[in-house]
Amino acid sequence: MHDTTKISMFLAGLLAASSAQADWAGKGELGGVLARGNTNTETINAKVDMTNETGHWKHQAGFSMLRTVENDVTSANRWELRGESDYKLSERSFVFGSLRYEDDDFTDYKYQAAASLGYGYRFIDSERTRLDGRLGAGYRFSELRLTGENADEAIIRASVNFSHQITETTQITDRLLVEAGSDNTFVQNVLALQVSMTDKLALGLSYEVRHNTEVQPGTDKTDQVLTANLVFGFGG
Repeated sequence: MHDTTKISMFLAGLLAASSAQADWAGKGELGGVLARGNTNTETINAKVDMTNETGHWKHQAGFSMLRTVENDVTSANRWELRGESDYKLSERSFVFGSLRYEDDDFTDYKYQAAASLGYGYRFIDSERTRLDGRLGAGYRFSELRLTGENADEAIIRASVNFSHQITETTQITDRLLVEAGSDNTFVQNVLALQVSMTDKLALGLSYEVRHNTEVQPGTDKTDQVLTANLVFGFGG
């Protein structure tokens, strides 16, 4: 529970910081399971995404975590930090710089941290539908869990973000990220459906797939997580 407490405090700090800055706006997601009896299970899933736009600049920051403990045995413990700054070149094109860090107790990598620079373009930017893509290059720092060796390498980073307002209250989004290197390629896709209940509250369903091309024998290359969360908006 010590790790969960630290992460929860960090999450609360992000929310407090965002509330203190009127220019920042975003949403948080929270889901969990608490079972007691023949089986004691604790699961918590949380996300925060924030955005700030000033002039030609757009800044984004995010945090996510997943932790599951069953009968005092931890079966999932992952958290991720991400950030990006975009500088607008025109109404549709921009350059970006991005950072991503993840810590997962149940992969071959003790941590993975990536930094990249590149170019982005908004292919669709209408009131109901948005589609943009990014392509860049950078470097990934990582550590192999079993040996403690560093597995640092140059990477090509590509991402596609899609959102569509199906109805006044229902939105679907999909976020694809690829970090390709000579030693390992990391792929993450998050498909989500959100149904609003009020201006600030919604119910969300999310399906996430994470894939590493190079893993040790006996380790699955692909992780899949399906979550249902309460979504709340803040700031703005």
